[in-house]
Amino acid sequence: MRILLTCSLVLALAACGPRPSPEQREKAVAAFATVQKVFQHPRCQNCHIPGDQPLQFDQGQPHAMGVVRGPEGKGAAGLPCATCHGEKNLPASYGPNAPPGAPHWQLPPPDHKMAWIGLPPKQLCEMIQDQKRNGDRDFAALLKHVSEDKLVLWGWEPGGNRLPVPVPHDEFVAQFKLWADAGGPCPAA
Repeated sequence: MRILLTCSLVLALAACGPRPSPEQREKAVAAFATVQKVFQHPRCQNCHIPGDQPLQFDQGQPHAMGVVRGPEGKGAAGLPCATCHGEKNLPASYGPNAPPGAPHWQLPPPDHKMAWIGLPPKQLCEMIQDQKRNGDRDFAALLKHVSEDKLVLWGWEPGGNRLPVPVPHDEFVAQFKLWADAGGPCPAA
């Protein structure tokens, strides 16, 4: 019986994975500050909204034309996002406020909105890694999403008079990876 309990304890501890050292944890929490800066920039948070009407522009104004999330995050029936948002940004000759574009332009679906406007760092951190709220993504899937998804990448080349995400993409990905590799430790408050 004692051997069985010892084996169970060893297996349980092994399943937890390696714990980051205090120094690794501190670096990972510092890296999360960069992740937060990107996620809470208008290029990201205008679509990661708590309600059903996306925001637009750097000021986060409610989207014009009565645009809403819709049942899958792709707009309402009869007015899908793709009505105005194409697969890429329109040429500069269309003007600075022309609708931006990127592949699969949409909001997160209503069942995992990933709304992080105004969230404090700890709550944002917990939400990002909560697979019940993030579309069932583990750290590997999250890293792939932020490093390869063309809609996410649009934030660094938004076109028109929109400000791009202020952190270079490769730096953001490196900081995200550092945070994720340490198990995604969250800030204390």
